[in-house]
This record gives sequence, C-alpha cells and structure tokens, in this order.
Amino acid sequence: MSDAEDFYKHPEAQGEDVKERPQPADEPAEFESLGRQQPDLLDMMRRTIVRLERDATSRGDLKILNRTLQELRYAFKVFQPYRRRRKVTVFGSARTQPEHAAYQQAVAFGRAMAGHGWMTITGAGGGIMEAGHVGAGRELSMGLNIQLPFEQSANPVIEGDPKLVTMKYFFTRKLMFVKECSAVVSLPGGFGTLDETAEVLTLLQTGKQTMLPVVLLDQPGGDYWQHFGQFIEQTLLRDGMISPDDRSLYTITDDVQEAVDETLRFYRVYHSMRYVGDTLVLRIMQKLTPTQLNQLNVDFADILVEGRIDQVSALPEEANEPELADMPRLKLRFDRRQLGRFRMLINSINDTCPTCQVSAEH
Repeated sequence: MSDAEDFYKHPEAQGEDVKERPQPADEPAEFESLGRQQPDLLDMMRRTIVRLERDATSRGDLKILNRTLQELRYAFKVFQPYRRRRKVTVFGSARTQPEHAAYQQAVAFGRAMAGHGWMTITGAGGGIMEAGHVGAGRELSMGLNIQLPFEQSANPVIEGDPKLVTMKYFFTRKLMFVKECSAVVSLPGGFGTLDETAEVLTLLQTGKQTMLPVVLLDQPGGDYWQHFGQFIEQTLLRDGMISPDDRSLYTITDDVQEAVDETLRFYRVYHSMRYVGDTLVLRIMQKLTPTQLNQLNVDFADILVEGRIDQVSALPEEANEPELADMPRLKLRFDRRQLGRFRMLINSINDTCPTCQVSAEH
C-alpha cells in the first residue's frame, strides 16, 4: 500500500470526527484511474499538493484544506443528479417554533414552490430550516447541515436522506447554498441569517455570483425586513456605501404568493448567463421582437462598454453546453459594474412575456 493510499484510510483524512464525516466510508479512491477526466485541472490540483509539501505547510493548515476538499467533493456528488432541477435556498432562524407565523410562512412558501416543481435547500436544522422542508416534503428537500460545538441534528424531514450533507465549515456550506440554487428566500433570523443574506447580496453586487432573485420574506405584518430595508436606505444609501440601483437586487414582502411570483418571474424569459471572453451571453426562452430589442438598447445603453445588445444564436464557444444550443441569445459588452442595473435589464427581458410559464427544469 502506498503512503497516499494509507493517508486516505486514516480518520483525519475524512475529518476529525469520523462519525460526522461528509461522505460514506465505502468510497475508496482508485488511484490508478485518476487523470482520465479533466486531466488539466486534476494536474493543477496535484501540483498544488506538491507545493504544499514543498512549502512545509503545517498539519493544521493541511487538515483545513483536506476537510474542505472532502466536503466539497461529496457535496458536488450529492447535488449532481439534481443540477437540472430548479432549487430555492431558504434561510432563517433555527429557533423559530412551529406555532410562529414566520414558521408557517416558510411552510407555505416551500409547499408553493414544490407545487411548481422546485426543490428547497435549507440548513437542515430546526426552525425556519425545518419549515421549508416541511412545506417542500422529503422528496423535494435538500439539506446542508453544519457541525456545531452544540449539536445541531438534522430535522425529521431530511434526517437520513441521501440528499443531506453535513459540513464542518460555514464557508463551504455557504458556497453550496448559493452555487446550487436558482433563487434565495430569507425569512427572519439571527446573526447567521443576516450573514448568509448579506453575503448573497454582496456576491450579486460585485458580480461574483450569476444573477438570481433574492426575496426577503417576513411574517404577515412583520417588520424584520422592513427595518433591514430602512437601514439600507437611511444609512448605506445615504452615506454613499451602495448605489441606488443596488436596491433592485432584493425584494421585501410579507406575502407568500408575492415571494413565489417574484421568484418565478425571474425565469419567465431569462434562462441563464455565461461569459465568452469579454462578451456576456444571456440565454433566453424565446426570441425578442425587433421592437423589444430596440427598447432594451434605448433603456440600457448606459451599462454597455461598447456596441449594442444583439440577438444571436449559440456561440461556438458554447458547444460544451449542447442542451442549451437551440435557445436564442442576447449578446452584450456589459461593464461588469452596474449589477443593479443589470438586474433591471433581466426584469425588462422577462416583462416581454408576462404570460410565459416557468419550467422546474433548466
């Protein structure tokens, strides 16, 4: 047995707590098969490992890197079969009791989105996290639990389900929350909820996350998110810490149906985006008319570095996504700074077809 193979059989290679490791023990690595897929990226990863040894990286740092890789690898594996399914991530307090109005809002929202075929991702704990899963049901629930010094067990809906991942690090957990979803809905919560919500808004504002809808959903008549919105308006905006257009990155409501409508509206015509070099390509569900396209160019010329918004077919560089090849495209040179205005552009694209239906597959 090689030193590398022996290392991966050691408990510390699977996390400090073997009982809570994020992947089953019956997944031995077949070293002889490594490198057959994506050899360039795997080679870069191997080179990085060699450099870690050359740098005499401390054992503590290696344990952080190892656990991070273990968690993300397993999480990618769990989510991979559901990549084509639309999912909404729901944030909120773990302390909210079932009789609380916010808990009932989360149940109603999860149930409504399940009715449209969407899956619900939560932190897998109690409170709002449990409520989202109660509404969605076990089949349409996915969970990203976190190991805490005080134990947070998974809620009864998702406990023991293969769609549950337990993670040690908040940063890997937050990455998966956003990477795998098509929308984020935040209900009232504590520091963790505020942290998660603020990070999503930061990622959108800086262009580090592909655009998605963010809904801040309160209990009926509640003022939690109204106070949050007032802080943004009366402090961040007043003092020039955000742009006025950044307020378009989120919607505040206390109505479940409005939250559902806002989430679905985002994908009525807009489907997805990617960059090809410096060109932003928006995949859309149907072609725009010449009049609609001209209006977009009039309304959003300010966010273009040069040229116009053009309607095109799939670019040659998109050949690695054949399932999207037949979709029309909008091509533009976006300035990558005015993300609030970019969200407004997507809204305008979706407004070209108010009656279009949204598929749960993408």
